[in-house]
Amino acid sequence: MVTHTAYRGSSLSYALGVVLCALAGVCWSLIPLGIRHIETASVWQILFFRSAGLLPTLFCLMYWRSGGHPVRAILNAGAPGVLGGLALAMAYAGGIGAIQLTSVANASFLFATAPFMAALLSFVLLGERVRAGTWIAMILGLAGIGFMVADSFTTGNWQGDVVALIAALGFALFTVALRWGKASDMMPVSFLGALFALELSGFVVWGTGQGFDLPLPEITIAVALGVVLLGLGMTLYTFGSQVVPGAELALLSMTEVVLAPLWVWIILGETAATATLIGGSILLVAIGFNALTGLRRKPLPGGR
Repeated sequence: MVTHTAYRGSSLSYALGVVLCALAGVCWSLIPLGIRHIETASVWQILFFRSAGLLPTLFCLMYWRSGGHPVRAILNAGAPGVLGGLALAMAYAGGIGAIQLTSVANASFLFATAPFMAALLSFVLLGERVRAGTWIAMILGLAGIGFMVADSFTTGNWQGDVVALIAALGFALFTVALRWGKASDMMPVSFLGALFALELSGFVVWGTGQGFDLPLPEITIAVALGVVLLGLGMTLYTFGSQVVPGAELALLSMTEVVLAPLWVWIILGETAATATLIGGSILLVAIGFNALTGLRRKPLPGGR
């Protein structure tokens, strides 16, 4: 049984780790609300300024995690790190695009399918065994996805759902790349993802003539999304995940999925369709079931 003690080599307690991971979810859940307050910028302009804010935050965290050797940490990530970074850049762009094209509830619930995609891709590409509970959860999750997407096709708002699933696929590929490279630290790959996102979005903004001249409030919001919400969330998650088992992290990730639609409903009055709420509820049950069946009665890594 998991006990409220820290992993060996960490000064954090299990309880504090849970709080930090939950707070990370709260930070990430506020990102759609920030994007909703940006009215004129395109997906690529938002991504550029958000990445510009995120990069220095991740670099500082990576510098600390690597003991003052960030370049060595990036080089050690190798090909899996590069592929993971490219996948993360795709996920970042898709995440912003989905929020602009569909409701926050739809986007958030569909983003939550990433762990299932990662499990399936790991099975196909890496030969990893998939637990019976995960197979059941994936089937249940597909039912929820089908419910939401079918309704979106009926109402003609399917593009946002497709982009949200592409973003989820990007996050899943990022996870698979970490497993392929057997990475013990996701910071270098996350840094590469932000760097690639900055370069890609900058090229698109420049190449399409969109320009970088945006209203100052919108630039400020986009940069703050990177520094405060994404960057701070990543920092909290990095510390907390050191002492919280993976299955419980999946349960804590539901904080973000539930809160994101709640914030835009409370503050902006944005509601969700009935089909979204039903399909999303099915997805949350699937995520919870998968996490609960993944809990094991065994000692924590490094001993109790």
